[in-house]
Amino acid sequence: MLRGERSASFGIHSMLVSGAVVLAMLVACGGPDGGGGSSGSVSTDTASAETPVASPVASPAGQSQGEEEEGPLALQPTTLQIRDAWRDGAFAEDRTINLPQGFHIKVFAAGLKGVRWLKLSPDGLIYATMPGEGKVVRLADRDGDGVADYVDVFADNLPGVHGIDFANGYTYVATEKEVVRLQDTDGDGVADRRDVIVNDLPVGGNHKTRTILFRPDGKMYLSMGSECNACVDKDLRRAAISLYTADGQFEKVYARGLRNAVGMVFHPLTGELWATNNGRDLLGDDIPPDTIYNIKEDTDYGYPFCYGDRVPDVTQNPPPGYCEHTGRPAVQLQAHSAPLGLAFYFGEQFPQQFRGDMLVAYHGSWNRSELTGYKMVRVRFRDNQPDTSAGALLVEDFATGWLVNGKVWGRPVDPLVLPDGSLLLSDDYANAIYLIYYDPDGSRSPSFRPVSRLLML
Repeated sequence: MLRGERSASFGIHSMLVSGAVVLAMLVACGGPDGGGGSSGSVSTDTASAETPVASPVASPAGQSQGEEEEGPLALQPTTLQIRDAWRDGAFAEDRTINLPQGFHIKVFAAGLKGVRWLKLSPDGLIYATMPGEGKVVRLADRDGDGVADYVDVFADNLPGVHGIDFANGYTYVATEKEVVRLQDTDGDGVADRRDVIVNDLPVGGNHKTRTILFRPDGKMYLSMGSECNACVDKDLRRAAISLYTADGQFEKVYARGLRNAVGMVFHPLTGELWATNNGRDLLGDDIPPDTIYNIKEDTDYGYPFCYGDRVPDVTQNPPPGYCEHTGRPAVQLQAHSAPLGLAFYFGEQFPQQFRGDMLVAYHGSWNRSELTGYKMVRVRFRDNQPDTSAGALLVEDFATGWLVNGKVWGRPVDPLVLPDGSLLLSDDYANAIYLIYYDPDGSRSPSFRPVSRLLML
């Protein structure tokens, strides 16, 4: 293994797909589209956090569902595969994760204290942020065994670093108070140039993470949570998604009334912006719902005066009629699930029934009398929108087991789909990154290999 070695892109097929995605996003980002979509049903799933569901199994990859209605997923206890050298801390004992039949999970990397956001670089390496350590690390699986061969520190001395994205040949990261542009000018795998392009982000309060996402036109979305549980923020950029230029010039508040929209992602086909949102606390175990939004420009999503589907928060004295004109959630989730990262699945490895669906990591509750969350769920999509015809199956468990008998040993954060269709999932409590892959008959390599290595074989 050569440190600093760069891998190539993912091949001609992936480049063609990427081109189509960029075109779709350019169209979607071209102009304002006020208002919200129809409201989604509420998912209440506290009882399923630890218990696999006995039901029909997933269809084999490539099998058409036709008009046949798909039943609920059947989760099966699956042994978490891990290297012996990593068997300490959360992994000192054997662990089991409940997954749909045919799926497997292994520890891709361990010992990454507080690891949060994941991103795949243009050259095929995996980057991860570690806010508490102030580090950005990069990882690669060169031999395709589903385990990272090394973890290199790409940048450090970045307190609270969370969001990360790639654009214009640079690596951009967001700390609590800054957005920093990083560059490795000499190709040694370490960022030797850094420019602070935004230096005035508000600090303090309840929500310290900052998430960034670049549009195809080079402009940057930046999401910041509210400074408190429920209040009118002093800085309009808080509880909002703002739009910046690539060199850090603030343009506008793109969407507001979002208490804590940590996760942001573009839909690969439509280019629409989607985001998770964490509802407020201290109103009870089941109020308000957490939410997922199809973000529209210049839309107010209600916080702090409204929650859920335009429900007035009477504790905040909303102006009369205010909530009637706010953006509506696409999906409502169990209260206090704490949804963070989200990803659309358009890979070719998982069974066909998952294609186009959304996967969402639930970080888990902290102030609920009965714990909920600590898992990853699937949101069913049809025609590029949540499949509300699925009823109670709109949101269903995909990976559970980090909450066992009321005790928590892991907290999922951010899913990332890899070029071969397998999935990474970060965990800032167990300090690890997992690899989830589909291999019903044991014949599939568990992880992708960068194209550069394939060419050398």
